[in-house]
Amino acid sequence: MNPNTAFALLLAVTAGQLAAADTNREIMEREIRAAISGFQGTVRLYAKDLDTGQTYGVGENERVRTASTIKLPIMVAVFRAVADGRARWDETLTLREEDKVSGSGVLREFSSGLKLPLRDVVHMMIEVSDNTATNMVIERIAADAVNAEMDRYGLTATRSMRKVRGDGNDLKDPGGFSAAGKLAENKRFGLGSTTPKEMVTLLELLERGEVVSPAASKEMIAILKRQQLKDGIGRHLPDEWVASKGGSLNALRSDVGLVYAPKGRVAMAITVDDMPQVDDSPDNAGRLLISHLAKILLEGLGAMD
Repeated sequence: MNPNTAFALLLAVTAGQLAAADTNREIMEREIRAAISGFQGTVRLYAKDLDTGQTYGVGENERVRTASTIKLPIMVAVFRAVADGRARWDETLTLREEDKVSGSGVLREFSSGLKLPLRDVVHMMIEVSDNTATNMVIERIAADAVNAEMDRYGLTATRSMRKVRGDGNDLKDPGGFSAAGKLAENKRFGLGSTTPKEMVTLLELLERGEVVSPAASKEMIAILKRQQLKDGIGRHLPDEWVASKGGSLNALRSDVGLVYAPKGRVAMAITVDDMPQVDDSPDNAGRLLISHLAKILLEGLGAMD
C-alpha cells in the first residue's frame, strides 16, 4: 500500500474514533441534562475515569451538605490517628447514653456501658452507617482532627462540623462541634460539608494508595465495599464493583463511591438536595436519580457498555 494512502486511512480511523468518543460524551451530557431538568431538587455531581482521566461535573465545586458521607473522612482520620500512634485499633470505647441517637445503625439498642474495640466501632460507622458509632468515634478523635486530616490533602471544603443529632423529629441537642462547625455560615450544612470534586479527589487518592498509607488505603476501600446500603450508585451494579458511602436527610440523598467497571475505574460523587417531599422508602426519588445518573456516567465515560 502506498505510504500516503496508509497514512490517510490512519487519519480517517483516528478521526472516526474521536468522533465516536465525542458522540458518547454528547449523549451523556444530553441524558444528564434531561434527568436533572425533570427532577424536583438540586443536583450536584462529579465523576472521573481514573484510567483515562476523563471527567464530568455539574456544580462540582459548590459546597453541599454531606449527611452520612462525612463518615468517610471521619474514617480516614481514625486511620491517621492509629498510624501516628494516637489511637489503637484494639482500644475499647464505652457506649454512653449521651452518644445514642436515632437513625441508621443498631448500637442505640445496646446497653450503656458496653465496651467495643475502636476497629469494630469504625466498621459499624461505615458498613451500617451507625450514627451512634459515629458519635463514639468523634468523641474519641474530635471533629477538628477530621478537618486537619482533610487539610493534609488540600480538601478545605470538606469539613466535619459536629456529632450526629439523630433522625427525623427525634433529635438530640448538637454537640462535639469543630471550629468550622461553630461558624455561623456553616450551620446550614449540619453534620458536614464537602464538594463533589473534593469527594472524588479523596476517592482517587484512596485508589492510588495515598491516603495515610497504601495498606490503610486498601483496607478503607475494603470497608467501603462491605457497606450494606447500596441503593444509590450501586443499586443496579454487582456488589463487587462498588466501594461506596451514602447519606440521607429529609430533603437530601447523596452517594460517593468507586466503581470498578469492566472497562475502567470511575470515582463519583452525587448529591441531590432540596427535594420537596420526605420519603424514607427504598425507592426515594433521590436514590433512584443517583442510580440513573451513575449508569449514565459509567456509560458516557466509557467504563461500561
